[in-house]
Amino acid sequence: MLILAAVLAIFVYGLIAAMLGTILPDLSKRFSLSPKQNGNIAMAQGIGLMLGSFFIGPLVDTQGKKLGLLLALGLIALALLGLRSAVGYTIIAGSMLILGIGGGSLVTAAFALAGDIKIESLSTAGVFNLLNLFFGLGGLLTPLLAARVFNNNSGRLTVFAAALALITLVIHSMTPMAAPSGQVSFQVSQVSELLGNPALLLLAAFLFLYVAAEVGVWNWLARHLIAQGVPEKNAITILSLGFALGILLGRVAVAPVLSSVSPERVLTGAAVLMALTTYAMLQTRSPNVAWAAVFLAGIAMAPVFPTTLAVVGGKFPAMAATATGIATTAGWFGLVVSSPIIGSVAGEDPTRLKTALLLLPAFSVLMVVISVML
Repeated sequence: MLILAAVLAIFVYGLIAAMLGTILPDLSKRFSLSPKQNGNIAMAQGIGLMLGSFFIGPLVDTQGKKLGLLLALGLIALALLGLRSAVGYTIIAGSMLILGIGGGSLVTAAFALAGDIKIESLSTAGVFNLLNLFFGLGGLLTPLLAARVFNNNSGRLTVFAAALALITLVIHSMTPMAAPSGQVSFQVSQVSELLGNPALLLLAAFLFLYVAAEVGVWNWLARHLIAQGVPEKNAITILSLGFALGILLGRVAVAPVLSSVSPERVLTGAAVLMALTTYAMLQTRSPNVAWAAVFLAGIAMAPVFPTTLAVVGGKFPAMAATATGIATTAGWFGLVVSSPIIGSVAGEDPTRLKTALLLLPAFSVLMVVISVML
């Protein structure tokens, strides 16, 4: 039951991580949203992710993982239903803020739950990657269902995702989980001490750059491909059967590798491949070539988030929750910063997204530098 609960939580987060990029073309068409407004909507989600990941830790420590997970899933369902009934830009941005709070809370609580799971012959980083393949599965299904089942109707897709979140909430409510520790690990004194640690600062910066790049693909790839002449249905399918499938298969492949290769070396290799593949996917108008580049980008990105969090926990075992909270919050800050920059560079012209999205390979190169320093 514990493994099922962790799998479902990560799967639901995968669904909502791909949600904005999937529904953005439909919402932009219905409400005449500009790329700049798209960027502000993504920023609202990023602010919510930061708030959720920062404040859920003390709640989980004092009241238990179950309450944190139930609260997160309830907020996610509420936000998705809000998107279903949205009548304009303001409601969409507000719903994405709530979705971000729920998503940030869900990630933090789900990783805390995953820490209670032990699988023989796998390292902690391997377990995290194996569980996180369900994030890739959720990210794959969202755009695939949108294009092939719901005919790009964002309202029907959000209702479907809300129903899955509520089903997961019910299952979590019936799952026995460890009692709360009764201690708040996210203390000011600990934060001050950790913020002066060079290793944690590098890991936080690494996660900041990575999340900026990954979410840049989720939120902007479909619109970029459409602006390059790729049909909307094909563009969304590339996001699903290219990027999301690459993340899914990449996490399956890397789990056993981490038993013999250090997590730091895996992160360096992933960053190099990210730089190459994200640049390549911006240089073509061919759907087939774009799919191949995006698929390889997904494989390159697959191990980064869970492996980085495993490194954080390994380097700071005495204050793992506090260190993880700092690193994760830095990651969500990457989302807050990158999306408005991409939207502002593109301005009112979607064809300029090709130039704006060069931010992704640039961030990947910086990740290579940081990983070598680590």
